This record gives sequence, structure tokens and C-alpha cells, in this order.
Amino acid sequence: MTMLQPYFVPAVVALAVALRLVFSVCSTWIHARKARQMGCKEAPLYPGRDPFGISTLMEAVHADRAKTLPQLAEKRISLLSEEHNRYISTFRVHQVGRRNIFTVDPKNIQAMLATQFNDFSLGDMRRNVARPVLRGGIFTSDGEAWSHSRSLLRPQFTRMQMSNLDVEERHVQNAFRAMPTVDNRWTSGVDIQKIFFRLTIDSATEFLFGKSCDSQLAALDHNSEIMSDNFDRCTWYLAARLRFERLYWVMDNHEFRQSVGIVHQFVDRYVQEALERAQHEKKPRDIETPSSQYIFLDALAEETKDPIELRDESLSVLLAGRDTTAALLSWTVLLLARHPDIFTRLRNTVLEQFGTYNNPQNLSFASLKSCQYLQHFINETLRLYPVIPFNRRCAIRDTTLPRGGGPDGMSPVYLQKGQPVLFSPYVLHRRKDIWGSDADKFDPDRWASKRVTWEFVPFSGGPRTCIGQQFALIKTSYVLVRLLQRFDAIEDVHADQDIRFAVTLTSSPAESVTVRMHEAGI
Repeated sequence: MTMLQPYFVPAVVALAVALRLVFSVCSTWIHARKARQMGCKEAPLYPGRDPFGISTLMEAVHADRAKTLPQLAEKRISLLSEEHNRYISTFRVHQVGRRNIFTVDPKNIQAMLATQFNDFSLGDMRRNVARPVLRGGIFTSDGEAWSHSRSLLRPQFTRMQMSNLDVEERHVQNAFRAMPTVDNRWTSGVDIQKIFFRLTIDSATEFLFGKSCDSQLAALDHNSEIMSDNFDRCTWYLAARLRFERLYWVMDNHEFRQSVGIVHQFVDRYVQEALERAQHEKKPRDIETPSSQYIFLDALAEETKDPIELRDESLSVLLAGRDTTAALLSWTVLLLARHPDIFTRLRNTVLEQFGTYNNPQNLSFASLKSCQYLQHFINETLRLYPVIPFNRRCAIRDTTLPRGGGPDGMSPVYLQKGQPVLFSPYVLHRRKDIWGSDADKFDPDRWASKRVTWEFVPFSGGPRTCIGQQFALIKTSYVLVRLLQRFDAIEDVHADQDIRFAVTLTSSPAESVTVRMHEAGI
């Protein structure tokens, strides 16, 4: 036996490799037969320079550094469309050893988000990537855990709570303090994007915790914005981890862990205070009954006393509510500064329906929602510059996508259990065959006659439609109205710069949105 031992280990290894190969061949044959039975055909393959998908990862890394990540997806589709002499809306791409499907076909997106909802989940990748920050919560969970999270959060986003605009006004006024006029009623060049990110985190923390972190006031007093800075680092690392697919664990260092610790410590303090208040609360509060101040975390603490669950759910809302609204506001102001005719028209609409800055009127949830041109303007901003430019789902069983396979792209595409599918609202919203030859043009008037369903998904769709969609839209509408009431002209200081994209968990302008604004005399 001793003499045979040197040959025993290599033999076992060889046998294991052989068995693995046999299993792989059998599995491939079984799935190929299943795909044929379902009438499926393969989607085109994006040409990578290596079989492991390292080259496609490096493409994404370089595009991220160049701040052109959304355009990379368009370029890939253009390359394949030219090669196949038709528009390619669905294709295969290998990245870091993972075989992904990429689609911008409305039918496929509808299938994943709605009609075949039970065939898809967020997948383990998002949970693994986010685990250092969120162990659970509505944006990382699936199945029963997701249903539980949604049932916890949905009552907190009632129309009454969202329409409490008095608190928002205080944060808007703090933001305006950062935009003083200095010369003939003009402001100096102000980076309004930074102001918006402070405004939204101040507003979100007050809504969530009953106490704002007041980052705007800290910045005005030249104090360090510790929470806001660490929050930004967390989101940057989470986005980078997503791009590295199975190698997400590479993006883990002292800076990331330190930022996560500071954010957790910040939220945990509010969670502990909410739990202490809940202990002394004798009678559950009806969230439909007006009160002096609504506190999201207090309402949540009536449903669960688990401190980790409270942290995860409130932090999930903070991540989504702060960044999406700030990014959307930044895009809207950049576009107003670059389209003076639209600025004038929108401002005239605002003055007509909501009065002047010093004498505002009729500012409510209902009136903001019913201001057609304002909503058309926001929709057009979300069309060309969706705050979530990429999303993904993962097949939880062997299933299909309705279209994308075969020479004409009209055959279904077979998906094995575990297959990731990426989709891009950014590319979908710019498809000329859907939106017309002027799809790249910013034109709010297109919404006067345009009725869309799955061609427009800035907040996802189906059962997992963003639970805070109306919250973000009403906040954006209110801030825009107050801004347009105060200022009657706007100039883009960097009007000659191309628009580039800073993509983390959301997409915002890569460069500072530096504008000069003229204060109205009314």
C-alpha cells in the first residue's frame, strides 16, 4: 500500500476531474434537449477576448473610470447589431467566469418583473455583495423574506406621510442658504449637486429617524460631513463589488469596513432610541392619524423589535431615498441649465399654478402630481437619465425569456436555474425603434401623447416596483417648484463639457453641476 500511495492521490484527482467533465457534458446535453423542446434558440454572443470574461470585466472597469459605463452597453449593442445586420436587443456575455444574458427587450423585462415573476429573484449575488452593509431588508431579500419586508414598509409610505411638505420646506430653506446671491441678484457658481445630496440625506434622516443629521448646516459651518462622506464610500464599494461578479470579495478593505462601521453606528443609535421609546409607548399609534411629527422608525418598531431588522430596513430606505432623489434633482437642474427655453416654460407653469416664492399657493401632493408639464419634464429626465441605469434578475428555475434567440431574435431564450439576466433602462429608454428617431433629444412634450408600459421602467415594475417611487417624485417636484419660484434664470458654468455618468448604486452627473442662478424680484 505504501508503494502505491504516490500513485493513489493523482488517480483520485484524475477520477474527480473525469467525473466533473462527465457531469458537465451530461448537464449540457440535458439542458440543450430541454431548450429544443421549449423551442428556444441561443442569443448572439458578445465577443470577448478570453473564455473567462476577464476582458469584458476590464471593459467595464475602464468605462467606469472614464465615466461612460451606460454608453458601454449601447456600444456593445451597436457592435452586435452591425455584425448581425439587425437590432440586437438581447445577447450573451461572459464576465468573470459567469455567463450573463443582457437584454433591453420590453417583453423580456416584463416577463422577469411581472408575467414570469415567480421564475426570477434578485439572486445570491446582490445579497453577497451587500452583506457587509445589509444582512437583510427589502432590497436584498427574496421570497417570504421580501414579502415580510414589503408588508413592514408599505404602510409607512402612505399618501398622508408623503404629503407632509412642511418638514421638506425647512430643508429646502437650508439648501437655499448655500446659494446666496452676490452680484446683481446672481449667485456665484454653486455645485448644486452637492447641495442636493445634503438636502436629501437631511430630509431622509428626519423622515426615518425623527432627527435630521443636518449635513447642510454642517457644510455651511465648514464642519466635516462624516456620515455623508462614509455613506458615499459605502455605495461606491457596493457598486464596484457588483461589477466584479464572483470576485466581489476582492473589493473589501479597511476603508470599506470602516465606512460600514460608521454608517451602522449612526443608524444603530437611532434604532436604540426608537426601541426605548417603543418600550414606554402604552398605546400603538395609528399612522393614518395626523401627529405633530411622523417618525418612520417608530412606526416600524411597532411591528418588529429586532434591532438588526430595524437597521436593515431603515438603512435600505435611506440608501434608496437619499441617492435616487438627489441624483434625479441633479439631472433635472443640469438639463434646465442646458435648455433655457424649457426652463422658461417650466418656470411660467410653476408661477401660474403655484404662485411666487414669497407667496406660494396650492402646494400639495395632489397639485404637484397634477401639474402636467412638471411631470412630463421629470419623466423625460428619467427617460434619458434614469437614476438606476442597470438592474438584474436571476432565474430560480429552468425557464425562458420570450424573445432574443435565433437569427431573427424572435425565438425564446433558454435560461438555466441560476442564470443571471441584466437589463438596462438607460439603453431601453433610448431605443429609436421605440421612442422615434429623436430618441436622444430631450423633449418633455413627447409625454403629452406618449403612453408607455414596459418601454419605460425607471423604478422597475411589477410586484417589486420601487416602494418609494411616489416619495422620490413628490420630493423632487416640491424642490423644483421652490427653486423655480426663487430663480428666474440659470446658467451652466460648464456648458461646454460633455455629460458623463457617475455610476454607483445610482447614476448621477460625473462632473459637478455648477450653475449660476438669478434671483427673481418677487
